[in-house]
Amino acid sequence: MQQLPPDQQHLAEQTEMSFLDHLEELRWHIIRAFIAISVFTIAAFVSKEFVFGTLILGPSRIDFWTYQQLCYLSELIQIEALCIDQLPFIIQSRQMTGQFTMHITSSFAVGIIAAFPYAFWEIWRFISPGLYIKERKLARGAVFYVSLLFTIGVLFGYLILTPLSVNFLANYQLDPSILNEFDIVSYVSTITTLVLACGLLFQLPMVVYFLTKAGLLTPDIMRNYRKHGIVVIFLLGAMLTPPDPFSQILIAIPLIGLYQFSIMISNNTYKKISRDLD
Repeated sequence: MQQLPPDQQHLAEQTEMSFLDHLEELRWHIIRAFIAISVFTIAAFVSKEFVFGTLILGPSRIDFWTYQQLCYLSELIQIEALCIDQLPFIIQSRQMTGQFTMHITSSFAVGIIAAFPYAFWEIWRFISPGLYIKERKLARGAVFYVSLLFTIGVLFGYLILTPLSVNFLANYQLDPSILNEFDIVSYVSTITTLVLACGLLFQLPMVVYFLTKAGLLTPDIMRNYRKHGIVVIFLLGAMLTPPDPFSQILIAIPLIGLYQFSIMISNNTYKKISRDLD
C-alpha cells in the first residue's frame, strides 16, 4: 500500500472524524475551559476582601500603587500636578441587589482573566490538529505569546488606563454644585470593560503575524494604510471603552505603538517567507 505524505496522511485522519465527532470534541474543550473559569470565579468570590476590597476598589483610593508612583515622580521632577492626592467621589449602591450582583460580576471577570491562558490552550488544542504539520510549526508558541500579550494588556488596563480614567472622571465637573456619586454598577462595569478591552486589543501583533503568514497582509500594506489603521484604532477604542474621550485616547496611544511594532513583525515574517520561497 502506498504511503501518503505526512500532510496528506494527517488530512486523511482528520476527515475520518464525522461532524458530530468534531462537535463532541469541541464540547469537551469548552466544558474544561468553563470549569477552569468557574474554579477561578469561585476562588475570587470567596476571597471578597482581596478581590473586591483590594483589586476592584483599589483604583478608587489614593493609596493605589499608580497614584503613589505618580506622587513619587512628581517629587523627583518637581511637578506637583502629577501627584494625585484626592479623588472627589463616592461609590454608592442604589439597588437592593446591587452589591451582591457586583460581587458575582467582578468575581466572574476575575475568573475569565485568570483562566484565560488555560481556556485559550483548550481552544487551541481543538484547532491545532486541523492544521497541516507546517502550519503547526509556524504557530508554535501561539498559546504562550497570546497569553503574554493578554497579560500585558490587562496590566496596562489595570495599572495605567483605569486609575488615570478614574481620576479624570472623578475630577470632571460641569459645576462645583454637582457632586460625583457613582453607582457601584457603573464603577465595576467601567473597570472590567477597560481591563478586558486592553487584554483583547493587545493581541494585535499576533493577529498581524498570522495574517502575514497566511499571505493576507504585508508590511507595505500596513505602511500604506497607516493613517487608516490609526482611525480604526480610535474607533475600536471608542467601542470597547467607556464613552469618554480621555479613556479612548489613553488606550489608543499604546495601540498606535503596537501598530508600529506589528509592522516590524510583519516585515520580519514576510522576509522569512520570501527566503523560504527562494
